[in-house]
Amino acid sequence: MFAGLPSLSHEQQQQAVERIQELISQGMSSGEAIGLVAAEIRASHSGERIVARFEDEDEEE
Repeated sequence: MFAGLPSLSHEQQQQAVERIQELISQGMSSGEAIGLVAAEIRASHSGERIVARFEDEDEEE
């Protein structure tokens, strides 16, 4: 699968990590926190996007 992902600076990546850690410390599961921060980034990001390919490990070749 290919997806257009926001291209984030190191500082933006660090802010995302800190936000995820904050949500986890408030009792949210890591999966929920990552999903929420990812959605926030996608909704607010207006910069470049990178193309990434995700391979499903369960797919047979």
